[in-house]
Amino acid sequence: MEEIASKYDPRAVEDRWYAYWMEHRLFHSEPDAREPFTIVIPPPNVTGILHMGHMLNNTIQDILVRRARLMGKNALWVPGTDHAAIATEAKVVNKLAQEGIRKSDLTREEFLKHAWEWKEKHGGIILEQLKKLGASCDWERTAFTMDEIRSKSVIHVFVDLYRKGLIYRGKRMVNWDPKAKTALSDIEVVYKEEHSKLYYLRYKIVGEEGYAIVATTRPETIMGDTAMCINPDDPKNQHLRGKRVIVPLVNREIPVIEDTYVDINFGTGCLKVTPAHDMNDNMLGEKHGLETIDIFNDDATISEAAGMYVGMDRFACREQIAQDLQAAGLIEKIEEYENKVGYSERNQDTVTEPRLSDQWFLKMQHLADPALASVEDGVIKFVPEKFKTTYRRWLTDIRDWCISRQLWWGHRVPAYYLPDGSFIVAETAEEALKLAQEQTPGLTAADLHQDEDCLDTWFSSWLWPISLFNGILDPDNEEIKYYYPTSDLVTGPDIIFFWVARMIMAGYEYMGKQPFNNVYFTGIVRDEIGRKMSKQLGNSPDPLELIADYGADGVRMGIMLSAPAGNDIFFDKKLCENGRNFCNKVWNAFRLVKGWEIDDNIAQPSSSDTAIKWFESMLSKSIAEINDLFDKFRISEALMSVYRLFRDEFSSWYLEMVKPEYQKPIDRATYNATIGFFDSLLRMLHPFMPFITEELWQHIGNRAEGESIMYASMPAAGETDNELLAAIERAKEIVNGVRGVRAQRNIPNRELLTLLAINENIELADVISKLALLDKVGSTAEKDPAAASFLVGTTEFNIPLLNNIDVEAEKAKIAKEIEYYEGFKKSVEKKLSNERFVSNAPAAVVEGERKKLADADTKLATLRTTLAALS
Repeated sequence: MEEIASKYDPRAVEDRWYAYWMEHRLFHSEPDAREPFTIVIPPPNVTGILHMGHMLNNTIQDILVRRARLMGKNALWVPGTDHAAIATEAKVVNKLAQEGIRKSDLTREEFLKHAWEWKEKHGGIILEQLKKLGASCDWERTAFTMDEIRSKSVIHVFVDLYRKGLIYRGKRMVNWDPKAKTALSDIEVVYKEEHSKLYYLRYKIVGEEGYAIVATTRPETIMGDTAMCINPDDPKNQHLRGKRVIVPLVNREIPVIEDTYVDINFGTGCLKVTPAHDMNDNMLGEKHGLETIDIFNDDATISEAAGMYVGMDRFACREQIAQDLQAAGLIEKIEEYENKVGYSERNQDTVTEPRLSDQWFLKMQHLADPALASVEDGVIKFVPEKFKTTYRRWLTDIRDWCISRQLWWGHRVPAYYLPDGSFIVAETAEEALKLAQEQTPGLTAADLHQDEDCLDTWFSSWLWPISLFNGILDPDNEEIKYYYPTSDLVTGPDIIFFWVARMIMAGYEYMGKQPFNNVYFTGIVRDEIGRKMSKQLGNSPDPLELIADYGADGVRMGIMLSAPAGNDIFFDKKLCENGRNFCNKVWNAFRLVKGWEIDDNIAQPSSSDTAIKWFESMLSKSIAEINDLFDKFRISEALMSVYRLFRDEFSSWYLEMVKPEYQKPIDRATYNATIGFFDSLLRMLHPFMPFITEELWQHIGNRAEGESIMYASMPAAGETDNELLAAIERAKEIVNGVRGVRAQRNIPNRELLTLLAINENIELADVISKLALLDKVGSTAEKDPAAASFLVGTTEFNIPLLNNIDVEAEKAKIAKEIEYYEGFKKSVEKKLSNERFVSNAPAAVVEGERKKLADADTKLATLRTTLAALS
């Protein structure tokens, strides 16, 4: 091994060791006799690039995987990407638009060719970026949700669920994304509080002079009104029972219906019913047999069916209709109004539309029951546990999942339509034709047409822990039996419904057991003032730039030091600076130890023997503590524990206890023990700081070719000598007391001091003498008034100073202190002699002043005694 460099340079270390790990296939796993530890990566979108959320999530996963390897487990971290149907199709459409090509001018096959080309060019960027972070994924197993195994698995599951009666097709109200022109599931709609307007519209009562007033936030939908609804228990609207009203501007007569659904207290208690454009209106429409008029095109412009404002954007139409209604005297009033508006989770600038549409749905209750029981019964552990409440709330009020999307990029629905309008669901076109011919002999392949829709992206990723090991197509294969269920899942709580719950459902449906044992929910990464990091705000640093500036280990340390499970992370670059500085501290400490000259012929000092026994106990105690923290997924606290062990105990105390005098050698036993401690500390730090620990571990020497710290064993906890630990803590306080005297009296370290305990023997005198630079340690029954003193507990310690200080300068200093305390005492006495103050001030304040006076008297007595002793 080459000489260790004088300074730590991450750029000279990280790429070299990552290439080494890859070359020796050290991340690869195959089933064997060891206990498996498996993590599957939450597949980032194929469109994605690394951001701070990815950094946090993947750092945690890598820590867990690297620790598992050190614990002797067969650790496997499976990487992959998600095809991200809506996002990827939007990227491809934009790219084509820049080339002057419209999607509508292409065939499906032509468009998919462009999509695959885009995926091959851009799809692996984020995985390459993760390597810079040190992610120890088994890259040989990299999967993609649209590769052959995953695609066949998705289609197989669709057909299976359909044949079980759990998938059905129907015309139902769905959430519609007008930008992507596709349906969304209920949980892909994000509701935001917005400042809106509430329009009070006048509906002429047929055959009467008056009007019925309706309050609405969406006047642009009046062309789709097919009824007005009142609550039968609403006294103020009884005069409208059995009447008909005229839709303003549209001039269409519609009936007044009655239903207790209507909120008497909202607006005027009259509700306009637009069955094609509101979930609840649609329910009323079905119940009362109302006509349905769809006034929107798939891009949310006004359709021909509206008969007015055709081709206008819905929001431009709202403004125009408001003006026209106002001009026609058909608006009673307009009020400011706060309401929640649904936005597409994928296209976050797009307001969704409720829309009636033919879609494919998956019945969820059958799947939800075992998934809920699994978490409730603790088979799957949530960290933090508070997310069980969120999970329970969703699963106990679950709705069927709209799984079809009006997209070309994705898994195409395996349904084949026959000339008579019926359809066959089958895994392949060949199987569909065979089944169709059983019903209608003579049909040919040309008679069948496959459904144009694709499946929701989450319909592939819900199978991820199973399909990664080919458990859908080959459920009894060796790998699925060995690696499933996986160990831990690390993800954000924002996809607890989209992904976590559905994976649990798929696990029980297809494997009969949970897909993972623990779910660790990370928080949201925020900036130092609490804002969520985003490109739009410009407050999110580029992770690769952070790595370039601070090194991967420094960034990993920085983000983990602020990352308690489930709580938001307030990220500051200073944390990365702390991480980088810690790397430098570890590096310099190692150089110090490796720079010592060893002499096999000298005896080990008693202070070194004590130091070694103490640090063995300190190490054992810390290992047990860190193991417990990892068991509780308190990973940030585990890092802080090993960080303090190295920085405070090993570097600041142990090395000071054992280091040889300047330019003198160290004994072999102490050196070997110190290198052994360094070895253990590097292993404990390795999951958090993989690069620098590998570099330094290799410098320890005598490593076989291909060996790596990641396959060394994690040190185990041994016996802990609590009495020795307590004795060393007391010794530290004594040493700090001596150091405090040196600082106060400006005594340089080269001047050796005497330390005397008043009426007590000093334990661990050899250690204290070494650390505090003393030439004599003892006890005395007499206090030396000229000595500097300090207390540790109830014991007073004296340091005679006549030989170590400038007596005249010290006398002048003490005289100045006496003058200060005399002045302070007079000011307190003056305040206490004021009867008005003593009578009116709170008793606690008066008592505080009396204590100040007593303290001043005590201090003056001590100073005068010391001055007299020096004279």
